[in-house]
Amino acid sequence: MGTSGYAVLAEGVMKRYGEKRALDGFDLAVRPGIVHGLLGPNGASKTTAVRALATLLRFDSGRAEVAGLDVAREPRRVRTRIGLTGQYAAVDEILTGRQNLEMFGRLFHLGAARARRRAAELLEQFDLCDAADRGVKGYSGGMRRRLDLAASVILAPQVLFLDEPTTGLDPRGRGEVWDSVRTLVADGTTVLLTTQYLEEADRIASRITVIDRGRAIADDTPDGLKNRVGGDRIEVVAGETADLPAVVKAVERVAGAGPVVSDEVARRVHTQVADRVAALTEVARTLQDERIGVEDIGLRRPSLDDVFLSLTGHRTETLDEEVTV
Repeated sequence: MGTSGYAVLAEGVMKRYGEKRALDGFDLAVRPGIVHGLLGPNGASKTTAVRALATLLRFDSGRAEVAGLDVAREPRRVRTRIGLTGQYAAVDEILTGRQNLEMFGRLFHLGAARARRRAAELLEQFDLCDAADRGVKGYSGGMRRRLDLAASVILAPQVLFLDEPTTGLDPRGRGEVWDSVRTLVADGTTVLLTTQYLEEADRIASRITVIDRGRAIADDTPDGLKNRVGGDRIEVVAGETADLPAVVKAVERVAGAGPVVSDEVARRVHTQVADRVAALTEVARTLQDERIGVEDIGLRRPSLDDVFLSLTGHRTETLDEEVTV
């Protein structure tokens, strides 16, 4: 992994398009053998960062290292150690899954026999054996993305860049892709995953870097990011407006460091809590003992918008479109 000890390292990377700074002193440090999420809304320059690190565009200044190699000085060697899966599947719909993988193997100069063997290995690894000889045109979205992932690891790269791989997929398709990513990491590949979805990064990433307007503004574990905006909170919706004062008193008993917030219009009361299970149990028991009617009660985690509102002062939808080439 080189002298830095990181699978991916970026220090002060700058990329300009005219007067606009797509990357504005971007920093990133990815430990080997994990899924590291690069989390940001549309316009945050996630894709620009991936393209710079994957040698697809030259950055203006700063330093970047991937798989132990300097990106600016040794781009050809870097390409032999990485894989890249973009936002849209790059497989041929006319060919079968097996034919696609064999074709990619030949493009990587594996030779016919070796390409066939590698295709068979990947079809099994990504659970595509049953569909191996069917045309890709008939694949589901999740199957196409898994085939695309398989094609990107033909040469077993040290580092794999995944640029929003589950955009547009249904929950089942996303789950299939997540399982495939976990398998790759278990086999020793380091994955840098760009995504707009906090829940996706939370499921599969060991660490997350939040990027906004071309700069890294936070780097932490998924739980660490959530805790920055208050962590767990208990939320109760009163059955009637008249029950609201009693609900407030019940919630106040378990309130943590934060205030108890009451919304009369929505009949909602919430507060931050430290011990989520104990808090929920005590509030539920109190409400039941005092026969206070409620419409809903539960534990809530911060949303993607909560995180960005706390870190950036704006919600995700206010950002401009991302600059790409």
